[in-house]
Amino acid sequence: MRKLLLATATLALTAGFASADPIRIATEGAYPPYNLVNEAGELDGFDVEVGNEICKRAELECVWVNNDWDSILPNLKSSNYDAIMAGMSITDERKQEIDFTQNYFPPAASAYASTSADANIGEGAVVAAQTTTIQAAHVAESGATLLEFATPDETLAAVRNGEADAVFADKDFLAPAVNESNGELAWVGEDIPLGGGIGVGVRQSDTELRDKMDAAITSMKDDGTLNGLIEKWFAEGATYFGADGEAVGKEDAQITPVEG
Repeated sequence: MRKLLLATATLALTAGFASADPIRIATEGAYPPYNLVNEAGELDGFDVEVGNEICKRAELECVWVNNDWDSILPNLKSSNYDAIMAGMSITDERKQEIDFTQNYFPPAASAYASTSADANIGEGAVVAAQTTTIQAAHVAESGATLLEFATPDETLAAVRNGEADAVFADKDFLAPAVNESNGELAWVGEDIPLGGGIGVGVRQSDTELRDKMDAAITSMKDDGTLNGLIEKWFAEGATYFGADGEAVGKEDAQITPVEG
């Protein structure tokens, strides 16, 4: 098992959870804009900022843990940390292993990208996706040959070096690579919505922690702060939360700007 690395920055807040120990939140640190390691060497991104605000509102003392994606679920179940905030979509399959809060990011589009807009992404194609993701599961069921990689950057590299015909991932992750490629990469086909949005993953036994975090997410939706963080981290065309928690466009969302 890979050694878990504690992030250098600790969010020290008033402890309101039953345990005297800090709540340890794991993220991948390699899936921008959801999570990344910034120039200062610190964990950053949408997941991290949302998590910090959740801990503040729930009166939890929290620390961040950097963990590889392919072992992130097993390490939660083994109690190496207490929660996951790593761009993890809520799915029925994952609910068999862990529990989730309500979503803190609406169901978003996944997309194919390739070196040609006419690339084959169906039967006979080789499509790269990150292992144990909802995108990998979709490719496996599509008739294409799935080529799995441990990190998202490796999936893009597989397309660029000709190892794969296309990559399938969250469109928000792929967009900077496609938009900044000077035509080297292009979108293929239509966007595909998958999953039930992104939530905080916790052990099924940790109902108190789940409920505290869930209440904090509700308050962030109600006052527009969550939409403010979406606006900060995601490009134009992002999906926001409406008054009833449903996914809406920016024109229908209450957005409270955040600092930074």
